[in-house]
Amino acid sequence: MTSINPKGDQQPDTYFTGTVFANLVVTPADNLSSVIGKMTFEPRARTNWHTHSVGQVLIVTQGVGYYQETGQPAVVIREGDVVKIAPGMLHWHGASHHSSLTHTAIVPSAQPDGTTWLQPVTEEEYDAAVPATDSIPAPVHLTEAAHRNHEALWPEYKSRAKATDPELIEVFDNFAFDEVISHDELPVKTRVMVILASTIGSQALSEYKMTMDAALNVGVTPVEIKEILYQSVPYVGISKVLDFIYATNQKFTQRGINLPLAGRQSTTTRETRYDAGFAVQKQIVGARLDELYAQSPEDLLHIQRYLSANCFGDFYTRQGLDLKMRELVTLSYLVALGGTDAQIKGHVTGNVNVGNDRQTLINVLTQLLPYVGYPRTLNAIACLNGILPA
Repeated sequence: MTSINPKGDQQPDTYFTGTVFANLVVTPADNLSSVIGKMTFEPRARTNWHTHSVGQVLIVTQGVGYYQETGQPAVVIREGDVVKIAPGMLHWHGASHHSSLTHTAIVPSAQPDGTTWLQPVTEEEYDAAVPATDSIPAPVHLTEAAHRNHEALWPEYKSRAKATDPELIEVFDNFAFDEVISHDELPVKTRVMVILASTIGSQALSEYKMTMDAALNVGVTPVEIKEILYQSVPYVGISKVLDFIYATNQKFTQRGINLPLAGRQSTTTRETRYDAGFAVQKQIVGARLDELYAQSPEDLLHIQRYLSANCFGDFYTRQGLDLKMRELVTLSYLVALGGTDAQIKGHVTGNVNVGNDRQTLINVLTQLLPYVGYPRTLNAIACLNGILPA
């Protein structure tokens, strides 16, 4: 068995211009009916002009590039495009000016030496290859810190948006990965975990998947990710969390993490969950908890008991996250949800009661800003100032 995922070996400049990697996964030695490989071209990299005696099929899997046949204008190829190249057709292909290109190449024959390599594609030919209908995106200029911080989360990640929306990526990445991160010394694991929690509150499944990858890359454990997910259920609702659970399980499987995770994190039973939950809730809410019970109408007292037994007894008493982190991720759900000012104020107090000070909460809100936006961040700051004045 082999894998198509690695980039493979960097290719010599005999048949290529620029930096090109090849991972040949089905070779003539396999005695099958095709030769199949993955090719990755860095920006501006391309093949020489060449032909295939039996033709070729290219399946673009990532990035943006160009394909040109002799005597024809070049065409732009993007993820999802399939290029069918006739036998003997003189052509070249490669990455666009400002985006890398990855494609699977299939030669429908096991016979070796079916490729005839000719002269390189000159700079003039390459620059002229951009169709008039396809503008060349401006290069994305990231600060050294933005690039370094982004690479720490997603090593060698190739952004599709960088090719299609370079101006936005330049503004966002320099802000989120340099200016905002440079604001404070919040530990990277804490930063990624609160952002992960906020994506659940925002119902941002695509960003959640990206952030989950980053979390695993910086050492957040599968148990910690699952605990952030599970604790979101009483705050966001199971109907909004299920898709995130399925996406998490899919990612864990892809990364070789066995499911269900080993070890039981629950510390309560049906008989002990209320008392244990009430005790944890009292630690977080403080003396006001007794007032909430005393002030509750009789016909709503069951809701108070649900909060103690379910929200706190079933979830807050679990292992995997300590109380300080649980309060930070809860605050992150609430900020991202919006319209939860009363609950945010309660959990600002809760954070203080478990040991998270005003500066820690300011740091968390600062890191959440690029992901939840200014209105919800400013509302949360107003709640913070109302409870913990500067």
